[in-house]
Amino acid sequence: MLESEVIVKGRLKGRRLWQSRYWRKHYSLYLMSLPGIVFLLIIKFVPLYGLTLAFKDFNIFVGNGVLDSIVKSPWVGMKHFQAIFTKPDFLRVISNTLIISIYKLVLLFPLPIILAVLLGEVKSNGFKRTVQTLVYLPHFLSWVVVFGLFYSMLGTYGIVNQLVAGLGFEPIKFFTNPDLFRGLLVVSDGWKEMGWSAIVFLAAITSIDPQQYEAAMIDGANRWQKMLHITLPGMMPIIALMLILRVGHILNAGFEQVLAMYNPSVYSVGDIIQTYIYRIGLGRMDYSIATTLGLFESVIALILIATCNTICKKTLGRSIW
Repeated sequence: MLESEVIVKGRLKGRRLWQSRYWRKHYSLYLMSLPGIVFLLIIKFVPLYGLTLAFKDFNIFVGNGVLDSIVKSPWVGMKHFQAIFTKPDFLRVISNTLIISIYKLVLLFPLPIILAVLLGEVKSNGFKRTVQTLVYLPHFLSWVVVFGLFYSMLGTYGIVNQLVAGLGFEPIKFFTNPDLFRGLLVVSDGWKEMGWSAIVFLAAITSIDPQQYEAAMIDGANRWQKMLHITLPGMMPIIALMLILRVGHILNAGFEQVLAMYNPSVYSVGDIIQTYIYRIGLGRMDYSIATTLGLFESVIALILIATCNTICKKTLGRSIW
């Protein structure tokens, strides 16, 4: 036997021995993790079998239960994928989803960063906590409550339209006018989530070494220069991470928000993939088409995350993996 083979086998034997000792030493930790692993398997991995509905003509009545019906439903290959790509509604909901998501990405993504930077410049802790509390609160409201608040202000008989009517003008139909509905979605989403999204950027600011600011102050840098050359570069890893994740969810334009706010008058501009899946899956009970749409969305999201991660890694030197 060659000397190199003896060395390799010795290393493998030593590694196995170390692993065995490690398992015996920390077995209690692995036992504690078992409930979480079982929960993960049941909630996250077992339901993945339902993705086979995208390749089957699912009939809930052919079996003695849901799982039995999935097993007994006939395979149809790529039939449902061909069906969704030929549906006239599919291109419309894809277009609406992309437009709304791009609006939110371009207009709303910078806002938490700006808010975090501004709050980082505030010296009064009391004022900072008050502002943080006020901007965090909307996040904890459900979209139904947010819709009620906005409708009380912008609805047909809301405060804004009462003022408009009092000035002698026609009421503005914010919720039924296709030209205004997307803007309403962007504004309401920004109001609700801007403060909560700023938390991670505030955490990034606190992790910056204070000595950098002290050195910049000695060199005569003003607040703007310190913000531009220290704060923002220090936040770049988190900004890149959040941008990658946001691009990966570009086909998720906000299901709960749109479901709470839209109506048939604005389907042409407000109907997105998730609401379309909801209507097809639960309204028409066409579970195979709904699963196909969901699988398509997930695959596109995975491709976008991988692509954006690669671009950020090559251009900024930052990435998730």
